[in-house]
Formats: sequence, structure tokens, C-alpha cells
Amino acid sequence: MTVLDVTVPPAVLGPPVVAGVSDTTPTGRLTALLDAGSLLIWPGLTDGTGVLVADGRVDGSDVVVYVTDQSVKGGALGAAGCADIVRAIDAALARRVPVIGVWHSGGARLQEGVVGLDGVGRVFAAMVRASGRVPQLSVVLGPCAGGAAYGPALTDVVVMAPDGRIFVTGPDVIRTVTGEAVTAEHLGGPQPHGRRSGVVSVVADDEAEALSVTRALTVLLADQRALDLRGIEADPGMRDVLPASIRRAYDVKSLVERVLDPGTGIVLHAGWAPNLSTTIGRLGGRTVGVVANNPMRLAGCLDSSSAEKAAKFVRLCDAFGIPLVVLVDVPGYLPGLDQEWEGVVRRGAKLLHAFAESVVPRVTVVTRKAYGGAYIAMNSRSLGATAVFAWPDSELAVMSAAAAVRILHRRRLADVPSEDEESLVAELADEHRRLVGGLAESEEHGLIDAVIDPAVTRRVVAEAIAEAPSLRGDHTNIPL
Repeated sequence: MTVLDVTVPPAVLGPPVVAGVSDTTPTGRLTALLDAGSLLIWPGLTDGTGVLVADGRVDGSDVVVYVTDQSVKGGALGAAGCADIVRAIDAALARRVPVIGVWHSGGARLQEGVVGLDGVGRVFAAMVRASGRVPQLSVVLGPCAGGAAYGPALTDVVVMAPDGRIFVTGPDVIRTVTGEAVTAEHLGGPQPHGRRSGVVSVVADDEAEALSVTRALTVLLADQRALDLRGIEADPGMRDVLPASIRRAYDVKSLVERVLDPGTGIVLHAGWAPNLSTTIGRLGGRTVGVVANNPMRLAGCLDSSSAEKAAKFVRLCDAFGIPLVVLVDVPGYLPGLDQEWEGVVRRGAKLLHAFAESVVPRVTVVTRKAYGGAYIAMNSRSLGATAVFAWPDSELAVMSAAAAVRILHRRRLADVPSEDEESLVAELADEHRRLVGGLAESEEHGLIDAVIDPAVTRRVVAEAIAEAPSLRGDHTNIPL
């Protein structure tokens, strides 16, 4: 398709940024989103389309923004409004700048019939053209139904305000067709999409925060900056984040915060599959993505949802050339009938594919353990990790030594008194480690590069990223 006139000269200077969002008109929302004085609304747009398109800046980075106007037919999209969104996306693609959609729309206009549907389909096609080429962000501030639900879902990051709603069919239709009574909030609000479906990347406390988080994410994606090793010093307290007992759980977010530059991390999909954390932030000033098992939930096991969540994040980072830091403390895949039926094999394969395909620098640090198939899936050497490091006393194995000897020596253990079983297990486990090999053997076989002092983790990871080629994946960022 030939794209015409994607460099429309903007006109109409917008007012400066305000602290809150008291003005929920399209211009007011754009003003709150963009740098003060940078809003330039495109001229020549057809009146009554329910869509406004503008150029602007976010922390100095150029962006293109489109916003649906809820005051015009509920923000429903007709062919003309869809054409304006397509022009905005294609302009961003031509200029290689991020494109932000501000969504509050009832979907396709019913009165336009299939012509309106065709317009919405053209928006989807434009989003796919831009996928993986330029960052696409959506901030959902009101109800988004039908075609307006799939619009945000096709973008890289979705931020939702408390009044945001995303659903293909609304409560009234569901009640008519299925007899189910459900509210719009329960059907498609921040909680179901932030915790159950995984559609929403960040749930904000209010509209002002939604726009603020969108700004911060735009900057991380648009202005990734160079990695500066100066000032990355040892952190003696890094190891203290983990409890003394390997059996105790902890929240990995505290560890992620210490690895990243202070105050730069934004957790994506915090409520969905919380047994694995995905965070975008900065290390040495450089934008990086962090994938980390979280022992606070499901003991940090991988499951079907967390594997899919991680795969989506890895592909996002690879598409935009963002290095990956992988913090591993995983006992394996979560067993169970539900997991098998929910597609842990299919969805787990997505994570294997995402890591093995990615070309960005990706550095793994094993902090306590990496067992079984989950060891492979969490950016192991076999999947092409740039570098793999391990903290002292961590384990890389098929399973824990204690679990292994309970299988290998089950007959011998069955013959000992119950009060002596634990001491024998401990003795056999020590022997198993000696025979199978620990970190030294993993290092000897090239499965890890080095055993490192936790205090130097930030420095070692940053150096590994700095020494690796700065590459970017050549693929779209397909929704998983």
C-alpha cells in the first residue's frame, strides 16, 4: 500500500502541560500527555470524525499521538476517523518515532456498516506494519469496545486508568445472548485485564498517573541512551535481599530494584502471573528489560501464564534492541493437571522460542537455583545467552539434590527409621552434589561464565552488556 502525505505539517500550538487532568477533552488529554508547548495538532482533519491527531514531544523525544473523542458519538470510529489514525501510525513509522493512542471509543460506527468495519481493519493493518519497527503505546481512559478493544491489544504496551474498559462485546449483549449478568467493570476493567487476561500492561490509580506512566514508558523506549559504566559500584547489600534460608520466599522486586538504576524501573503486568516479574528500567543509564522469577508466588515456578508473559516481554525487548537481564531462582515448572490442560507445553514453548530467537544482549544471573526444564527456559547457555553468571552456593541441576536422592535412593530410605531419614537425605545429597558436580563443573563445561560475588552483580552484568554487539531483532511484536 502506498502511504500518501505522512509528513503532514502540524499547525495549532497547544497550551502548556498541567499537573493533573481536569480537562478530559482530546486537547486537554494531549496537553497533559505531552511536553509543555509541544502540542501541534494536525490541520485539515475532517470535522466530526471523533479523532484528533497531533505531533508533540515526550521529555524531548518526538512522538505522534492520536486520540479518540468520546464526546463525538461516544468516540465510535468511522471510516474518516480510522483513516486519520492510519495516517498517524504511518507518519510515525516514516519518521521512526513512537506513536501513542489515547483511547475512549465505542468501536466501529454502526451507521456506517461494513464501510466502518473496513476502516477499523485498516487501522489494524497499519498497526501491524509498524509492529516491532516503532514503539506503539496505548493509554485506555474510558470504555473501548469491539474494534476499539483490539486496537490497544495490537500495540506494545497498554496502560489503563480506573475508568478504562476493554471488551469485545458489552454487558448488554452478553446478557441478551448468554443470560449472564455482569458489569462493565467486572467484564473489562483494570482488575480482570490487569490480573486475569494480561491485556493491560500497567494499571494506574487515576487518569493523571496513566498519562504519566505512558510518558515514562515512551521515554524508556524512545530514548534508550548509551550504557555508562562509570558510577556502577559494588553493592555490599545485594546478597542481603535474599533470606538466609534457601527455603524462605522473598519478593524479587527488591532485588530487581537494586540491579536497576534507582527509581527507573516500571513493572509490566505486575498483577498477571506474578510468579514471574517483568520490568523495564535503566542500568548505567541504558534501557534494559529484566525477567525475574519471584519466589513470593508459587515458589517462583514457571507456569503456562508466566511463560507466555515472559515470552511477550522478551520479544518486545528484542524488537526494540533492549538488552535483557534475567534473574533466575526457579525450582521448575508448576506441576498439575490444570497446567497441562492450560497449555503449559504450548505456552512454555513460546518462551523457549523467544529467548532462542532474540539477538539482543541477554545476561543471566542464577541467584539460588535453576532446576529442570525451567533452567533451560530462563535464558540458559543452550538458548544462546550472552553471558551466564551464578552467585556462590547456587545450584544448576535437573532437580534439587535432596529431591534427586529421594528418587535415586528411595528403597534405602524406606528401610531407615523415620527419625533418621532427614540426616541420611542430607548425607546422600552432599554425595550427589560431589558426584554430579556443582558450580565448578557447570563452569568447566561452559554452562556458566563465572561464579560472582553478589556485590558486583550490577557491574558484571553491565560490562557483559557493554561488550556484546548492540543488535535488534528483525521481527514484529505479535501479541502472544
